[in-house]
Amino acid sequence: MNDNTTFANREVCDLIFVEYKSRKPFLNLDFANTTTTEMSGEAVYAYGGKGHPKRVTFHGERGGTIAFETQMKTAKLYSLITGASIDTAAKFLKREVVKCGTAGKLTVSGTPVVGTVNVFKADDDCGTELTATATASSKEITVTDATANDSYIVYYMTELTEKVRKINIKSTTFPRAFSVYGDTYDKTENDEIVPYRMVAYKCSPQTNFSLSCANSGDPATITITCDLMADSDDNILDLIWQDEEE
Repeated sequence: MNDNTTFANREVCDLIFVEYKSRKPFLNLDFANTTTTEMSGEAVYAYGGKGHPKRVTFHGERGGTIAFETQMKTAKLYSLITGASIDTAAKFLKREVVKCGTAGKLTVSGTPVVGTVNVFKADDDCGTELTATATASSKEITVTDATANDSYIVYYMTELTEKVRKINIKSTTFPRAFSVYGDTYDKTENDEIVPYRMVAYKCSPQTNFSLSCANSGDPATITITCDLMADSDDNILDLIWQDEEE
């Protein structure tokens, strides 16, 4: 391959995210469907003379973005784009339909957090609440008006501690900066495969993203955009091609 070799691309880039400060690899993102790199800049002009023609160009605001679309996700990916750590415990609201065995008592499948139990008759979901009391470390709930063999709907908070991954996004949580190393393949008109690599010296994930869930159509896609920045040596982006050894 020489400087005038023509080539084309039809393959996604695999991306390795490395923490900018510590230089430690953070995420190997080899499951994206699309990766897009854009460079941007602002041009302003000095004008002069009749007709107000442009005389001198000044360039600034150099930057750009790396964006990728993926239908596959990991907890580490959400940590990357939010800056939040991954926790292994969480609380969540459960809803259960429970048949009363002993009058005044209901037994649920989980252990309710004390003070978080709400009970309704099965035909009055979220209607008139019944008086209910939970005891610490117990699955049994005392419901004064519960009648044996009748069914009730129980809402309660429970602790999730087994095989849990939680991302807690706060108003004070922001993503860190990364260096990104991308690799893919280009193909020349001579049918040669040329490895193509990219280095983004410093980038910061944007905090804007959408999470969608649907019961039809294609699997949900998430799009992540990272802003390209200059490092301490003014480097922004490297594009690298290398002939494969024969």
